[in-house]
Formats: sequence, C-alpha cells, structure tokens
Amino acid sequence: MLEFIDLFCGGGFGARGAVRAGARPILGVDAWNLATDTYSANFPGAAVLQNRIEDLNPYTLSRKYKPDVLLTSPECTAHSIARGAKPGSEKSRETAINIVPWIKAMKPRWVIVENVNRMKTWDRHDDFIISIQKLGYTINDLFLNAAEFGTPQSRKRLFLVCDRGGSAISKEDLLRTHNKGRKDAHSIIDWNGNFETTKLRIKGRAKATLARANRAISELGENVPFIIVYYGSDYAGGWQRLDTPLRTVTTLDRFALVTWIRREPHMRMLQPQELSRAMGAGNQHSLPFGSRRDKIKLCGNGVCSPVVEVIFRRIQQIMSQRTPLKAS
Repeated sequence: MLEFIDLFCGGGFGARGAVRAGARPILGVDAWNLATDTYSANFPGAAVLQNRIEDLNPYTLSRKYKPDVLLTSPECTAHSIARGAKPGSEKSRETAINIVPWIKAMKPRWVIVENVNRMKTWDRHDDFIISIQKLGYTINDLFLNAAEFGTPQSRKRLFLVCDRGGSAISKEDLLRTHNKGRKDAHSIIDWNGNFETTKLRIKGRAKATLARANRAISELGENVPFIIVYYGSDYAGGWQRLDTPLRTVTTLDRFALVTWIRREPHMRMLQPQELSRAMGAGNQHSLPFGSRRDKIKLCGNGVCSPVVEVIFRRIQQIMSQRTPLKAS
C-alpha cells in the first residue's frame, strides 16, 4: 500500500482520491485549524499538524515518516486570475519553494504538485523545477481538466508528477488508466427539497442577477432548472445548464440554483454538501466544522478527488512494474 504525506492538505479532498485508489495518509499539514480538523475527521488514522510547512523541520519528521508519495498543493491565490486585480503576494508564491526541503529530507519516490497553470508565469518557476530535477526527479508537466476524469466540475489545474524512477506519464496514460466519463452539475444537486428557496423576482434582487436568469430562461424556456453565477465575474453569460459540469468552484459563495414552482422561478444558493460533491468527494466526505463560508472556502481551496485518484492508480501501476530507482 502506498503511503503519503499531504502538505497544504486542506479539507482532504485530494487525500480522498488517494484513499480511493488504495493509498494511506500518514501525515497531513496545513496552517488553517478548520482544515486540519476537517482532515482529522475524515482520516482519523493520519497524524495531522497545524503549522506552516516552513516552520517544521522535515528532517526531524523524516525519522518517523517514510512516505512513498509527497502530495502537495501550495497556495495558488497569488497566481490565480480569481484574485482579480489584487497584486500577487510573493510570500504566497514562495510556499512552492518551501516544498523542496521536504523532498530532500523525505526522499519520497514520488512528488505531486498541484496548482493553477499560471504558476508557470511566476519568475521563480524555473528555479523551482530545476531544484526538483537536481534531486533526481523526472517531472511530468500535466495540464488536466477534472471534468475529464469523472468530476462534475470543470477545473483546469497544473499537476507536476515527479518520479525518482524516471517514469514518463502523459494525460493520455491517465485517461486510459481510469476514465470514468463526464458527470454533470445535475448530479451534485440535492433534489429532495431540503433547502429553502425564494422567488427569483423579488424586490431588491440585483439587476445583474435578474439579467443572467432572464438570459437563461430566454434560451431554455420555462420550467427548466439552471445555475446562475450569483457572485463574481463571469464571461459566459452568467449562467449554465445542468447537463454540463459545474464551472470552477472558488472560495466564494457564487453559484445559485434556479428551479420552478408552479411556473414561477425560485432560487437558492448551492450548499457546501453540493460543492463537496462537485469536488468529486461524493457523499462520504464530511465537512463537520466551521461556518457555511468556511466550508465553501475548504471546497474552493481543494484538489478534485478523482484527478488525484487516477494519478495514484497510475503510480501503483508503475510501481507494480518494479521500475528501478535512480541513485540518490
């Protein structure tokens, strides 16, 4: 069984995928207490530390932990276009560099780094890549859309899959390994009437919200449910059908479901449980702590479970072939 350490572990969405593939988390690290509490609740067998990774000594921890895989998801807000016009924080970007001492200390066979693709525009990106390569790793640079791996969300992310055994891994390899086909936004919705809705066309409703809804109704007709982008910018009309994957989940409460009651459109925001399913975590992953806003932030900061699952399955296939390690 593959064992892994999870840096920037968040609420454990990435770990959920690894566990589905048969791997075992031995240590999770995150600076946010709600993330570590959530991780512990979902993976009680793993040790969890609430710390910034640069404040820990990986050489000391390496005496106890011997991971096969180092799974990492450094802060991406300073790289992401989702931050809008705010200037990028170099301290946030530097969290990627802080992975390197952990690689040196732990010497895992595999390192996985997940981030937004704009990380490549960071002026220290090449230094980061070279630092890992100098430690003997072959780096497979993959740009993956979670929707292609059975996640009911369109989420495009950079994955660096690094192997000390020199393995070459392509997107096509991953699709052949574990292609579940596409899932749509309809599959994440709680259709049991558990959440209260309000009429869409009420006094005080924002004009932009009504305009987005009216565009959808004009195209779909009445009595067809859909999703609108309630908060934040959108460049695709501000709405989407339910027969396509949900657009990218962010840390903001941005998606609203419009349904119909007696030919009258009603609206409610998507719930954290639904966004968790949009991350591919299914119903087994729990979000027991924090406010609604906190839970949405955990989802938006997460790594889609099915993508990590397929990467771990591919790693297991390669390991079963007993690929020899390069000399350290």
